[in-house]
Amino acid sequence: MISGIRDTGGAHSTGRGGCHRESGMSETAEQESTAPDRGVTIRSRHNGAAVWFREHVVASFDTFGRQLGLFVEVFRTLFVDIAKRRFPFAEFIRQCAFMASTSVLPTLLVAIPIGVIVSIQVSNIAGQIGATSFSGAATGLGVIRQGAPLVTSLLLAGAVGSAIAADLGSRTIRDEIDAMKVMGVNPIERLISPRLLATMVVSFLLCGFVCFVGFITGYVFNVYFQGGTPGSYTGTFASFASVSDLSFALIKSVIFGAIVAIVACDRGLSTKGGPAGVANSVNAAVVNSVLLLFTVNVILTQMFALLVPTKVV
Repeated sequence: MISGIRDTGGAHSTGRGGCHRESGMSETAEQESTAPDRGVTIRSRHNGAAVWFREHVVASFDTFGRQLGLFVEVFRTLFVDIAKRRFPFAEFIRQCAFMASTSVLPTLLVAIPIGVIVSIQVSNIAGQIGATSFSGAATGLGVIRQGAPLVTSLLLAGAVGSAIAADLGSRTIRDEIDAMKVMGVNPIERLISPRLLATMVVSFLLCGFVCFVGFITGYVFNVYFQGGTPGSYTGTFASFASVSDLSFALIKSVIFGAIVAIVACDRGLSTKGGPAGVANSVNAAVVNSVLLLFTVNVILTQMFALLVPTKVV
C-alpha cells in the first residue's frame, strides 16, 4: 500500500509537471504569435511616416518649385510680348476692370476699421506715457508701412485670387487649356500674363487708396473723438514720415500682387478631379497665398529696416 501511495503521488507530481510544461509551451506560442504582429505594426508606422513625408513635405517643395518656375516663365513671356507688341491689352483692361470692381468696396470697408483700430491703440499707449503729440506719426507710419500692403494683398488673395483659380480651374477640367496648346496658343501668353500684370497694377492702386483712407480715418478719429490737435497729428507725421515709406509700401503691394496671381494661376492650372477639384484649388490658392504673403512681408520688412536708416528728427 505504501508503494501504491507513492506511485499515486508520483503520478500527481507528474501531472503537475505536465501542466507547467503545457502552460510554458502556450506562453511561448503566444509570444511567437505576437512577435510578427509587432513587426507588422512597426513596419506600418514606418510606412505611414514615409507616406506622410512624401505627401506633405515633398509635395510642398514640388509645389514651390512649380510656382517658382511658372513665375520665371510668366515674367519672361510678359517682357517678350510687350517688347514685340503682341501683349493682349484688351484682356488686360478687362481683368483690371473686373479686379477693381471686385475688390474696391471690400478694401474700403476694411481700411476704415484698420485706421480706427490703429488710432485707438496708439493713442491709448501714447496717453499713458505722455506722448500724445506723436500719435500722428505712429498711426500714419503703422498704416502706411504695414497696414495698407497687407490689407490690399489679403483682400486680393480672397477676392481676386479665388476668382482666378476658379476660372483657370474650370478651363482646365473642361480641357480648354489642352485645346489651346493643341491649336498652338500659349496659355501663359493668352491667359496668365494679362492676369499677372492686372493684379500688380490693381494692387499698386489699391495700396495707395488704403494709405489715404487709413490716414484720413486715423486723423478724423484722433481729432474729433480722442481730443487730439490737428497740428500735432500732421506735424509729427510729416516729421517722421518720408517718401521711402510710401515707396516701400507700394513696392510691397506690387510684389504681393504678383505672388497672389502666380499662386492662383498655378493652382488653377493644376486642378484635377472635376468640379470638386476646382473648389479644392480655390481653397488651396487662398491658403497658400496668405502663408506666402506673411512670410515675404517679414523678409521685406527686415530688409527695409536694414537698408533704409530710421529718420532722426
